[in-house]
Amino acid sequence: MFRSLRNLRRLATILRTLARHDALVWIADLNPPAPAPVAAARGALRPRLPVSGRPGERLARALASLGPGFVKLGQALSTRADLVGEEVAADLSRLQDRLDPFPAAAAHATIEAELGRRMDELFAAFDDVPVAAASIAQVHFARTLDGRDVAVKILRPGVEQAFAEDIALLDWLSRLAIRVMPRIRRLRPVEVVATLAATVAREMDLRLEAAAASEMAENFRDDPDLRVPAVDWSLTARRTMATERVDGIPIDERERLIAAGIDPDAVVAAAARVFFKMVFRDGFFHADMHPGNVFVAPDGALVAVDYGIVGRIDQPTRAYLADMLMGFLTGDYRAVAEVHFRAGYVPADQDIDAFMQATRAIGEPIFGKKLAEISLARLLAQLFAVTEQFRMETQPQLLLLQKSMLVCEGVGRSLNPEVNMWTLARPLIEEWMVAHRGPAARVADFARAALARLDSLPTLVQNLERAAAVIATGGVRLDRETLAALSRRGGFGWRALVLAALAGAFAMHLLG
Repeated sequence: MFRSLRNLRRLATILRTLARHDALVWIADLNPPAPAPVAAARGALRPRLPVSGRPGERLARALASLGPGFVKLGQALSTRADLVGEEVAADLSRLQDRLDPFPAAAAHATIEAELGRRMDELFAAFDDVPVAAASIAQVHFARTLDGRDVAVKILRPGVEQAFAEDIALLDWLSRLAIRVMPRIRRLRPVEVVATLAATVAREMDLRLEAAAASEMAENFRDDPDLRVPAVDWSLTARRTMATERVDGIPIDERERLIAAGIDPDAVVAAAARVFFKMVFRDGFFHADMHPGNVFVAPDGALVAVDYGIVGRIDQPTRAYLADMLMGFLTGDYRAVAEVHFRAGYVPADQDIDAFMQATRAIGEPIFGKKLAEISLARLLAQLFAVTEQFRMETQPQLLLLQKSMLVCEGVGRSLNPEVNMWTLARPLIEEWMVAHRGPAARVADFARAALARLDSLPTLVQNLERAAAVIATGGVRLDRETLAALSRRGGFGWRALVLAALAGAFAMHLLG
């Protein structure tokens, strides 16, 4: 009861905050006319006094005041100008890394507490004005005692508690929604929130972020498309970390890129290659590549920072993604349907031909079109209808990937809306499929499996020898009652032992 009351108060706070900033009117403008009771509620929540600023500025202020979870929502919306409009997207983009900073004294206190030394024992110089302030942490430039320029990241004071409250609210809402509307259980909202909670927990430990950055740097060593700042482990702990300082142009500032002699289309192509390599080659990807975290170096290479949110995709899921994406890119909707059934994402009792028809209805409107001509809102509505019609469950392990694809697509749109970055990745996907899904790859997979079996052969032979010795000395009586008792006792393990004993006895008979 106490938890429910606390969450209800939190909901009331959210509504009051949105109303105080006149952000509810902006939300209402995006949707069809609401039923009379909902419209009346919106009217009751209008602010009593006029609120200054554009709709996007008002929404940005409201989300920033609600806490880090809602800032994350605004960051996602800032990359979707096709959904919210260019002006609102531009206003929301300040949520990426330009939030109000916390005091430098708090940053000093955190660093000294985490590293166990005074600031003058750690740095020759430390800029108290942060270069970036985001929802979870802020970044200061500094110089080490041995003269290296570094970027120091410090968690916001109290951010762990703030996120814990948001996660608790989402968990409560997801469980309440299942009770009120049981049919949404297939969307697995509780599991989705659990995935988000695990992601946030990792993001709150900067040692894990440092490890993720180190792994990504290793994956892209000697790769001209992506650079990862090196971690200074001597200045890294749970609530603070330091990396080498990097310079570059934010990836979404098209005019600055052109002025620096960098081709935006080449940047889009590089982003497509980087995303492909992360997902398909490595199965390990940066899951928060919004414009505040990606810069372009003078030679056109991407420089990605902030590895607090990363995702992993196993080999079977990569194969599913490659098959599905190639099916959509080539218009082979039978292949798209088959891969969904093969992966178990669509229940086996559903009609594959009907599902193929549904995927065609989704794919045909976007096949061969430019990003600027695609209505993402309409496609998402169609996809939701299809998942409900075919009782498809949400796949929490794909949520980070889906989010990352949306963010990357938004960045690509800002650089050149005439280019579809997923089409640019098609040759890479085709090459990967030949290497990992073609006949030669299947033969190699079979050979690896066979070798794995051979590795266990010595153990099997030893087991057979021991079983034969037991039988030869009369230790096991293999009459009908014994076999029946063993069968009742242990399922597969006991049956395997009986078969091994029989095989051993037969082998001893032949050798004797």
